Amino acid sequence: MKLLRPSLGVLLAAGFFVAPMSSEAATVRVGLGADYWIDQSAAFSFLLGVEGRIAGPVSVGARFGASLITDGNDVGIPLDLVIRANIASAKIYVEGLVGPWIVIDRGDALRAHAAFGFGLQGKAASIGVEVGYLDPDPVIGLRLAYKF
Repeated sequence: MKLLRPSLGVLLAAGFFVAPMSSEAATVRVGLGADYWIDQSAAFSFLLGVEGRIAGPVSVGARFGASLITDGNDVGIPLDLVIRANIASAKIYVEGLVGPWIVIDRGDALRAHAAFGFGLQGKAASIGVEVGYLDPDPVIGLRLAYKF
């Protein structure tokens, strides 16, 4: 657990570093998630993301929020770095996420998270699937989001 504390600081510093400085370049995304954490519990999330375009259809940003883990009514705080590519011609997106989740009242407070997501991107709304790993088991979920 002590080894993950510096990585949280690095994650936050990297998020501030890659965050765009002008509001024109930033995309703010508000989302809802419903996940099944295999052999653990269901989890429902409210997520907020900020992304900035780095090259063509590729953007980098941070996603954070609050998650309710239903088994035990525990609370999680997802903190992820996101790299996302929008394939405009097909209106499809793919993304990769990595970062710690702070899970309160479930033993180890910091848990590693890594995931791959894909789905359909409309003009403002998107719907997709996210498949990944949340220590100690795999996780799969649905995502609904709206970008501003």
